Amino acid sequence: MMFGYSDEWWVLLLYPAVLWVPFGPFVMAGLGVRCARAPGPRPRLWSLLVPLVPVLTSAAVMALPPSRWDRPVRVDGAVVPPEQLYDFLGYLAVYVGGVTLLPWLLGYGGTRLLRFVRARRDPEGTA
Repeated sequence: MMFGYSDEWWVLLLYPAVLWVPFGPFVMAGLGVRCARAPGPRPRLWSLLVPLVPVLTSAAVMALPPSRWDRPVRVDGAVVPPEQLYDFLGYLAVYVGGVTLLPWLLGYGGTRLLRFVRARRDPEGTA
């Protein structure tokens, strides 16, 4: 028993995904601020690379095994979407959209808005 959970070693791969939930929004907001302040492709590249590991590991857990994606057939013969589809759409909305994308957009948008207001208040840039 490892840490009281499972004997499987692959559980260790999920630690970045678990730690991304409390700390990821702050990291992404900081990256959004950095992208708004610094021009060029490097800050935007880091905004893509930093959340790559936790998001992909959690996405792999949501998508695998592929047998859960079989389309069930009802008694009357109608093919319905798999139940896993709604779980995956919920995962995309909360984990990718709410924890990763929304804080980046708030950091980026807030910084750009602040720079716009300061530039409008002081058009000569003397402050």
